Amino acid sequence: MRTYGFAATDADAPLPLKPYSFERRAPRENDVVMEILFCGVCHSDLHWAKNDWGWTSYPAVMGHEIVGRVIEVGTGVTRYKVGDHVAVGCMVDSCQHCDQCRKGEEQLCREGNTGTYGGADRVTGEPTKGGYSKHLVVREEFALRVPDGLDVSRVAPLLCAGITTYSPLRTWQVGLGSRVGVIGLGGLGHMAVKLASAMGAHVTVMSRTADKEADAHALGADALLISADESAMASAASSFDLIIDTVPVKHDLNPYLPLLDVDGTLVIVGQIGPMAETNTVPLLLGRRRIAGSPIGGIRQTQEMLDFCAKKNVLPDVEMIRMDQINEAYERMERSDVRYRFVIDMASLKPAEAA
Repeated sequence: MRTYGFAATDADAPLPLKPYSFERRAPRENDVVMEILFCGVCHSDLHWAKNDWGWTSYPAVMGHEIVGRVIEVGTGVTRYKVGDHVAVGCMVDSCQHCDQCRKGEEQLCREGNTGTYGGADRVTGEPTKGGYSKHLVVREEFALRVPDGLDVSRVAPLLCAGITTYSPLRTWQVGLGSRVGVIGLGGLGHMAVKLASAMGAHVTVMSRTADKEADAHALGADALLISADESAMASAASSFDLIIDTVPVKHDLNPYLPLLDVDGTLVIVGQIGPMAETNTVPLLLGRRRIAGSPIGGIRQTQEMLDFCAKKNVLPDVEMIRMDQINEAYERMERSDVRYRFVIDMASLKPAEAA
C-alpha cells in the first residue's frame, strides 16, 4: 500500500527530515493495518537519523512509539478488529521459536528481533520503516492493545521510554519499600520515576544541581540527591537497592557505585556505546552489579500498558505537528523538552510527501 511520512533520505545530509512517499508491504493473513494517530519522538530516532551508531541505511523513516487505529485485518487475525486502538513499540517481529521468544522475551530473540525501523522484513527482506508515517502494517502478535481509559494522545512514549524503564523495575522486583535511584530526568528518567513510585518504591532522583528538585517531586520522587555534592553522596552510601541510569551519553559510573547496597544493581538503559573506565573496588567489596537492559517482551509491554491504565501513569508530553519534527530534533539535542515529544499524525498531509 502507498503511504507517506517524513524521512532522512540522504546519507550525506540526513537532516533536516523531508516529506517522503513510499510503499508499505502488502498485508499478510496474520497482519493488521493501522492508521497511525500519534507517534512519539525518541532520542534514538535522532541518533538513527544521523547514523551515530553506524547502522543506518537510507532512506530511513524513524518512529517506534506508535499508537493507531486498526483499519484492516488479515484473514487469520483473531486478536483485533477494525476500529480497535493498538500500539507498536520498538520491534515488529522475531523468530518466534527460540528459547527467548518462547518465554515472551522477543527483544532478546536469538536470531535478532526485527526493528520497527532499520530492520529487515523476515519474509521479503525489505527494510522496515517506522511511525513517522500515515500507516503501518504489522503482524498481530506485535500489536499491543491500548487499555480503555488511557489517553491515546499520551500513550505513545510508553512503547519505548515506558517499557525501557518498566522492564528493569520488574526484573529486579521493585515493590513497596524498594529504594530506587534514577540518574537523569529526561524522557526515560521521568518515566522511571513515575513507574517506580507507582510500584511503591522510595524514589530518589540524582542530578548534578538542585534545579530539578521541584520537577522531581512533581513526578513522584521522594528526594533529590545532588551528585556534585560530595558530602551528600558520601552520606548516601549503601542506600539503594536499584539505580536506573538513563544518561544517553558516555559518562562516569564511579560516583554512583558506592550508593548501592550489598547485592544492589545499577542498570544502564540510556547510553549505547562506550563508558568511562570503571573502578571495580565498590563492585567487589559490596557484591554490587552493573547491568544493562533493553526494552521488554510483548507480554511484559502489555503488562506495562495495563499497569499504567490501572495506576493512571502517563508520560508528560508536548504535542507537535509532523512538520515541526526538525525543530523538535534541534530542541531534543539541547534537552529542551519536558519530557517527550509526540507527533499528532493528523497533521501529516499527503500533499507534503514527494
